[in-house]
Amino acid sequence: MLSLVILFAGAIAVAYQATALLASLIHWGVARLRYRKPPSTPKPPISILKPVRGLDSGFAAAIRSHAEQDYPEYEILFGVRDLDDPAVPAIRSLIESFPLLPIQLIHCTADAPNGKVAILLELEKHAKHAILLVNDADITVPRDYLQRVVSPLEMKETGVVTCLYRATANSLAGQWEALGIATDFIPSTLVAPLVGVKEFGLGSTLCFRAADLKAIGGFEAIREFIADDYQLARRITQLGRHSFLSEVTVSTTLSDPGWLSVWRHQLRWARTIRVSRGGGYLGLPVTQAGLWALLNIFAGHYSMALVLVVARISMGVTGGFLVLRHWPALFAAPLIPLWDLWAFVVWLAGLMGRTVHWRNGKTELLPDGRMKHPG
Repeated sequence: MLSLVILFAGAIAVAYQATALLASLIHWGVARLRYRKPPSTPKPPISILKPVRGLDSGFAAAIRSHAEQDYPEYEILFGVRDLDDPAVPAIRSLIESFPLLPIQLIHCTADAPNGKVAILLELEKHAKHAILLVNDADITVPRDYLQRVVSPLEMKETGVVTCLYRATANSLAGQWEALGIATDFIPSTLVAPLVGVKEFGLGSTLCFRAADLKAIGGFEAIREFIADDYQLARRITQLGRHSFLSEVTVSTTLSDPGWLSVWRHQLRWARTIRVSRGGGYLGLPVTQAGLWALLNIFAGHYSMALVLVVARISMGVTGGFLVLRHWPALFAAPLIPLWDLWAFVVWLAGLMGRTVHWRNGKTELLPDGRMKHPG
């Protein structure tokens, strides 16, 4: 009986890999078609809101890429909690290098359980334009980023525009995590719109109308949630709009984490998903083809195990390399099924406990995804 259950679960895992592979191919094809067309003519002014804490790897190059946009009118608002933050000199250097571009460094003193949202609360007050864009401090973008990201907002039904991202790292642990992002997390993101999920948004880019932000209660409405990007997209889509996945892929550099840092980061993600979307979290193991390949080997279903390994590698290479141009997804393809074993251990740990490491400290997650500082 157990052998048949393992075989059946393996078949479900193969079906998921096929779905994710199809989703990856669709996005790749659609993105290529969009890139053949120039962005639409209307280019409304944009306020870029960038909460900053600490000096991430590649930070100076990342923020410079925002200042070099081929776009007629936009401003960049950097927010920090402490003017002694190590990222401040790089921001001030950028301001000196681009004197004609409206760039501000704002000392933010507001408080909230989610420190990033606390900064956004103050940056919103200084924003001049009707289109807002929020992305993580370490995101590097191409020159046509603003043109292409804002374009879908011309459609009234679009509420928020988001982007896939490619991660790089120098440390072995960081490269391992980057491989998982490219071959597991990103393909799962591509499956969401394919199956009709509307409420998705990534911290790599969230572009939306200031009027829609006001309609959901502003950043104040998400100040207590750890998954602020998901909550923002979710609330905007509840206005009757939908999320739009841009053809643009941005880049981020992981700060050369050690294995303990990677484990804590992955565990935080797992527990965040669990408290944000519990039902979806419980179903994650059926997507881990490497796990079911191993179990099918133990059960003697060698043909199914081979199918699972081939399907997992094919999907990972398609999503990681073809879509993201993440070269390790191609060169390290045999390691992709092993990621699923790691991910399953993380999933098990994520089932228990509510404490996560967050911005050099710890916080407790409540059942609805809100943050509660232990105390």
